[in-house]
Amino acid sequence: MNETGEAFLAFAEEAPPEEIGKLFNELQKDFFQHEEKLKVFFSVIPFPKNVRTFEHLDFALQQKLLEIAPLSLTSALLNELSPDDRTRLFSEVPKETLAKWLSMLSVQERKDALKLLEYPPESIGRLMTTDYIAVRPEWTCEKTIKFIRDFGLNSETINFIYVVDKDNKLIDDLKIREILLADPETTIGDLVDHRFVSLEATSDQEKSIPIFMETDRFALPVTDFNGKLLGIVTTDDVLDVIEREDTEDIQKLGGSEALDEPYLDIRLSGLVKKRAGWLIILFLGEMLTASAMSFFENEISSAVVLALFIPLIISSGGNSGSQAATIITRALALGEVSKADWTKVLKREIVSGLMLGLILGGIGFLRVLLWSTLFDAYGAYSVKIAATIGCSLLGVVLWGTLSGSMLPIFLKSLGFDPAVSSAPFVATIVDVTGIIIYFSMAFIFLKGTLL
Repeated sequence: MNETGEAFLAFAEEAPPEEIGKLFNELQKDFFQHEEKLKVFFSVIPFPKNVRTFEHLDFALQQKLLEIAPLSLTSALLNELSPDDRTRLFSEVPKETLAKWLSMLSVQERKDALKLLEYPPESIGRLMTTDYIAVRPEWTCEKTIKFIRDFGLNSETINFIYVVDKDNKLIDDLKIREILLADPETTIGDLVDHRFVSLEATSDQEKSIPIFMETDRFALPVTDFNGKLLGIVTTDDVLDVIEREDTEDIQKLGGSEALDEPYLDIRLSGLVKKRAGWLIILFLGEMLTASAMSFFENEISSAVVLALFIPLIISSGGNSGSQAATIITRALALGEVSKADWTKVLKREIVSGLMLGLILGGIGFLRVLLWSTLFDAYGAYSVKIAATIGCSLLGVVLWGTLSGSMLPIFLKSLGFDPAVSSAPFVATIVDVTGIIIYFSMAFIFLKGTLL
């Protein structure tokens, strides 16, 4: 082994699995060019650290390693992976690869893997692991502790011990310290208070996020509709869900479909396809703005000065709408606002929209008067033009704020993702209505003068 290999061997013996995995991910490009190096470097990581290291590798690197590794190593990795991590890996591979890998599992591991893969892709069942400690209520604490010593090594966590009846129905979950500190002859049933929180396996993964945040738990039990214990979900898996959902929402808020894979991994054609759809919709929407302007063609030709302020008016409305849409969409995601709160949101946004509109409208009004005083820019009707701009900004900002705040709630009530009410989408809606508001104000203030 050369000096580089010896240095890595020393590093692999001392460093924790997450640090080794991070190094492998940083060297991913080099490993894909030199597959033999990947095989050699991974082979020197001692067991079982190599399994924990494998769990910290990027998916592409995991797949490549399983392709080039000896069958014995591939089989060992797949059998020793925690059920939730293995399910995530199996969910991303083609059917022929899945069949090959399933054949390498032991009978029990294959049974567990197939059971977890039966759940819908976005369900909590896909996140859970079947490695947990379950005990019976009639057991004593002494017997329970012995059971934990015998079988706890392979458990995902022993912070919580799950109490089940003879039909495997969940009765309670107990903190390990409750058992350790109790009298050895005390039965588990004496410690049970039936106060527990569980997740349902078929529920959407997003529903687990607020429950974990409210309970502040490291792990939660997962049951079927009859209350039978199926597995547990841990916070590390929920953090992955949070990251994925936040990424999707941010991408949607930017006016794009959510990317299903990392930016540098997605094919260019796929990237264009994800972005083109919404751009076309927004483009067609902006064409309505041109149609609205053509409707006021005579007014524009009669008072060319009005055209100078069109970008100012519609951008102010779009900006206020984008702000409101982003704030309310995030509030919905965090559970701070629900569909039932729409009247409260409406009242608050009316007040804030009026205040913001008065601020921008006042600035616009003063700007026109100042330019007129300094440069004689707008002639004898500068005050009326200033009033037109000021009142238009008030109306457009108010409308933008209301549109941006109500659209996410409306979409949520219809069962759609509120993030679809992206900032560009709201801005497009407000652009069209902004033109109408602007020239309506111009007709009110300038009729009989410039118009």
